[in-house]
Amino acid sequence: MIGVSDDGEHLAYGTSGSGSDWVTVRVMRVRDKHRLPDCLSWVKFSRIAWTCDGKGFFYSRFPAPKGDDGVQNSGIRTDINLNHEVYYHLLGTDQSDDVLCWNDPEHPKHIYTPEVTEDGKYVLLSVSEASEPVNKLYYCDLSALPHGLEGIKGTRDMLPFVKLVDEFEAYYGVIANDDAQFTILTNKDAPRYKLSRVGIDNPQSWVDVIPEDDKAVLESACAVHGNKLLVNYLSDVKYVLQVRSLITGELLHDIPIDIGSVNGITGRRVDSEVFIEFAGFLTPGIIYRCDLSAETPEMNIYREISVPGFDRTGFEAKQVFYQSKDGTKVPMFIVSKKGIDLDGSHPTLLYGYGGFGMSMTPQFSAARVVLMRNLGLVTCIANIRGGGEYGEGWHRAGSLANKQNCFDDFIAAGEFLVSAGYTSPSRLCIEGGSNGGLLVAGCVNQRPGLFGCALAHVGVMDMLRFHKFTIGRAWTCDFGCSENEEEFHWLIKYSPLHNVRRPWEKCAGGGGDHRQYPPIMLLTADHDDRVVPSHTLKFLATMQHVLCTSLQEHGSPQTNPIVARIARKSGHGCGRSTQKIIDEAADRYAFAAKMMGLSWID
Repeated sequence: MIGVSDDGEHLAYGTSGSGSDWVTVRVMRVRDKHRLPDCLSWVKFSRIAWTCDGKGFFYSRFPAPKGDDGVQNSGIRTDINLNHEVYYHLLGTDQSDDVLCWNDPEHPKHIYTPEVTEDGKYVLLSVSEASEPVNKLYYCDLSALPHGLEGIKGTRDMLPFVKLVDEFEAYYGVIANDDAQFTILTNKDAPRYKLSRVGIDNPQSWVDVIPEDDKAVLESACAVHGNKLLVNYLSDVKYVLQVRSLITGELLHDIPIDIGSVNGITGRRVDSEVFIEFAGFLTPGIIYRCDLSAETPEMNIYREISVPGFDRTGFEAKQVFYQSKDGTKVPMFIVSKKGIDLDGSHPTLLYGYGGFGMSMTPQFSAARVVLMRNLGLVTCIANIRGGGEYGEGWHRAGSLANKQNCFDDFIAAGEFLVSAGYTSPSRLCIEGGSNGGLLVAGCVNQRPGLFGCALAHVGVMDMLRFHKFTIGRAWTCDFGCSENEEEFHWLIKYSPLHNVRRPWEKCAGGGGDHRQYPPIMLLTADHDDRVVPSHTLKFLATMQHVLCTSLQEHGSPQTNPIVARIARKSGHGCGRSTQKIIDEAADRYAFAAKMMGLSWID
């Protein structure tokens, strides 16, 4: 994480030891890169929110774990994370002197995210309980503190937050404020999101500024150049940028953009320019600068990533729509060399996620470009249900009691790629991480004969006990919880750990068709304190027992390898060195290539 003070003098940045979710925050003076002595430990699920005077910043942390063995070893802990707290850190002081701004021992599962409004008047507090787009929203008028934040230091008083929204009913994110008038992005009665305005002196009266669109999802909005908004829509998994009025919501300009992903928009109301971060399957990365004071705003390249030896003209990316098991139309991106013959011969990598309202939009992957260029790989991203590609309705259609739709959509994507002539089952590799690791494992359990290889990264494999470790409790919003009888029956039907079967025994009478599980690589890491390694290790042990160990006397039809790659001093995926990223990509794709009968070049 990073946070730059408003005056540009200081950079607060968080680093992760061995890939753990635990973060240590330090501070650097920008002009000479001098590192200040400030050091903040036990930070997790936080944001760095500077006050406008540059004297310090808000952040969130958990209490140090019992038997504190130091941050260096924290990533191997599996204790459940409770009692999040918000602090204010004054530059040049010790963490032990930080001001406790908010905690709530009566609600130990709450997670707090602080933010300071651009005018510096308010500190906002987003309160969440799970990983769904639902939160409460509190605010505190910093200008009303009689002695400022320093005046609270040394007292036992917390900040006098006012609860603007005190129900977990929808998502609320503040986009801008004009004194007491707040403009808020919300999905309240709007599954594709809208912009509304409320006066905090009259919190019952909400007015829509930009109503919910009939089809497109309002992904974000950024207030810039006084009373203008740069809004970002997602329409059929393609981004649409517009300039609108902050006051009325009126459309002022459309801003053309290529098919790809808008990964960030940065701007301020005091500035006329805005910066847009963009990437695509064949675009490594561009930062555009756009001057909204111009009569017709245009995006100009400010910075662009160049990958030596990569020529995008030899490749093409297209979008297709296929039908899932229940007839639902699902979008999918397909990237390949130009002009390939659809003769079923191409090695194909199918990637998916399908959870927590996360949209899988086009991103550049150097590793996949290498495979496309040298091995003729076809890369596919399926935008299955459970994601946010079409708003909360699409998300809900792949969660809780509807989770099976995710597996059905992904299996249908594989069937489409085979029937359309892109590949054959023996040359179809599926890949996913975290919730996507669950997706891959569930699909090989349900349709082992459809795939030639499977790569499951840091997957949630034990659906009956995931809530008992670290932050797993926050996922019950998408999965349910086995401690509830109805939800137990949802989970037991697809939990990868509990559904390992011998494929050759599936047919009546036990004759089967002699199919087996495809080659599988399960990837985890010793410091993964989000999806703890026991998920992968138990799944691997169960597969070994069911498919091999219990059949030693007569031999097992399971001859395809099922292996685990356990990274050391790594975590759930973030905080890895470039070398670790390269090593893992080489291992998993070399495995996949060999299993699909391809000639691999070191």
